[in-house]
Amino acid sequence: MLKRAISLAALLLAAGTALAQDQVVNLYSARHYATDEALYSNFTKATGIKINRVDAGDADIIARLKAEGTASPADVILLVDAARLYRGEVDGLFQPIRSKLLEDAIPSNLRSQPAADGGISWWGFSTRARVIVYDKATLKASDVDTYEKLASPALKGKICIRSGSHPYNLSLFGAVTEHMGETRAEEWLKGIVANLARDPKGGDTDQIKGVASGECGVGVTNSYYLARLMRSTNPADRSVAEKVGVVFPNQGSWGTHLNIAGGAVARYAKNQGNAIKLLEYLASPEAQNYFANGNNEWPTAKGVKVDNPALAAMVPNGFKSETIPIGQVGAHQLKVQQMLDRVGFK
Repeated sequence: MLKRAISLAALLLAAGTALAQDQVVNLYSARHYATDEALYSNFTKATGIKINRVDAGDADIIARLKAEGTASPADVILLVDAARLYRGEVDGLFQPIRSKLLEDAIPSNLRSQPAADGGISWWGFSTRARVIVYDKATLKASDVDTYEKLASPALKGKICIRSGSHPYNLSLFGAVTEHMGETRAEEWLKGIVANLARDPKGGDTDQIKGVASGECGVGVTNSYYLARLMRSTNPADRSVAEKVGVVFPNQGSWGTHLNIAGGAVARYAKNQGNAIKLLEYLASPEAQNYFANGNNEWPTAKGVKVDNPALAAMVPNGFKSETIPIGQVGAHQLKVQQMLDRVGFK
């Protein structure tokens, strides 16, 4: 009788442990935005699933997943930029999944190419446009209305940009390579190097400030950095934003390049069902609006409308974005890095 009671207690304990495990999802996230806290807390309220989160840089997350191997507790991976998502896919760190909800919500060019079984390795949940800012006192929008014009001799000594090897630029240059071909893209990169106002340095906000101060005539930045300055409560930030003009390039051709933040189910996820639920939640209108209003990003899910005054002010009538598969952009990163080395783009 005692033995039976112990066995029953063990069964109940095991069932309780399994239930507890069913109610968690382990997240490795490279997104470090305070506004994302609402995303996670609302997911838990809606589903009862607790999120255990590890925050780290993209490169650190990829290195950690490789080191942990099959012992990794990670269920969901959130990374920023197509180059990083592509790297994680190629390194076999993600698990292709099928989800009708995600397939219906996320456009095919903003997710990975299907695996042999039709599964998708990663999904884009928000985008940032790679835009050009310019000194309104010395230049016109028409001077910089395409990416190609960044290599124009008319801009000699005027361009400020962060390191060419930063993933944001690797993705932009990868997109340009896809559009123009390797030979023309390398000549274009050589032209940008010839037009630099200073050696590449700093982040995107530094490029905007460089234009506002007169150090540069032209800067390249992700749109959400400019939106932050526009929405800042600091008058100095808003003053910087007011001094620069912004262009969404290539509206007459292939469209503006989009930088992406996305997510995947980890290859060795122990809570696969909960992982898929979290990814599906990130494609919901509620979560998509947090991306838009909390961090000034554009949603990827079809039919989601946002009300963000900075985004609306930057581009009141919307804009044409490129439609090439984001995964293909990431696939060019090694080729682009080799071109950067050849042309001396630091």
